[in-house]
Amino acid sequence: VFFQDTNVLAFKAIPAALGVSERLGLAMNSLAVPRAAGEAAGAICRLQPPAGDGLVMNVEYNQLDALLRSTGGAGDEADGSGYSPYPGNVNTLVVALGPYADALAASGGAMPEFVNPKYADASRSGFKKPTRLECMMQELPKLLPAHATVGFTQFERWFSFSPVKNAIGDAVAQAAKGNYAASPGAGEAAVYEANAALLRLAGATVEAGAPSSFLGLTLGLSPPISLSPRFALTTDELMRRVSGGAAVRISAASALELDGDIELSSLDLDGALSIRASPGVSVVVRGATVRNAGWCWESVEPGAAGMPAGVSIRGYALRKEGGVQIELQEPGRYEVSGGGVVTRL
Repeated sequence: VFFQDTNVLAFKAIPAALGVSERLGLAMNSLAVPRAAGEAAGAICRLQPPAGDGLVMNVEYNQLDALLRSTGGAGDEADGSGYSPYPGNVNTLVVALGPYADALAASGGAMPEFVNPKYADASRSGFKKPTRLECMMQELPKLLPAHATVGFTQFERWFSFSPVKNAIGDAVAQAAKGNYAASPGAGEAAVYEANAALLRLAGATVEAGAPSSFLGLTLGLSPPISLSPRFALTTDELMRRVSGGAAVRISAASALELDGDIELSSLDLDGALSIRASPGVSVVVRGATVRNAGWCWESVEPGAAGMPAGVSIRGYALRKEGGVQIELQEPGRYEVSGGGVVTRL
């Protein structure tokens, strides 16, 4: 599996994509999402020459419009769905080892190269940054044999797409166009929103908080919900973890952090709750009603003294004062009930 390290939500979709690859016998499987027309994301297309076999592969966003127009099309425009008819490539690839090894042996690992200019504006008369020669892993289909089966698996954007790649100025410009901002804050908000959506799928009630604004960007940061891979690695596992379904309620003013073997049987949360269970610890939250002032977002200046750069670059920080914070390290079974009372079973 090849993944783009700035798109953390891809890890929610990778297990399902692995299953699709195995079931369909795909030599290469690209994860994709619905793509907004004009979005700075590559598109999965089938390139069919007048004669010979076609290729299913990624076309870079700055080449897509010209390619479509050259074939008599209208260019990179939306269809009736409101999205481009070409799925957006999220740069997460599942490749079968056999065909991959054969392609490496035949090519010596050399991918086709191309020049990828990034223009400053629509006049295409100046460059936004120095143009460079690139080769892209997404173009592996060019090296695979003609009989290799290449496909893609499309997921909902909220479930698998949260790249962080734009400086704040570029992020504000993208947001003004109605596109995903791809800023540090937008990436964090996407994770919280995905976790809330997954809890809702399990039957829980999760209220949506009012949006926050930092550095000129409107972000859906509330409620912040952090679900570690040790809590649930797959959607099926998350459904089992939230066994209480509708008996789990999280208010818009809440913050929830779960790490480890934790089951939510019944929880009414209006405030901050953090539970960390070390390996060997099993926790069930049952009959818990947690009320406190919660945690809050506060503005910080990028580069602020005493603040880690990875935090200040977002323009905000989460102030964790108060709340209920539980960390269990001694192996065993525990219950969290009431206002956060821990009982060993």
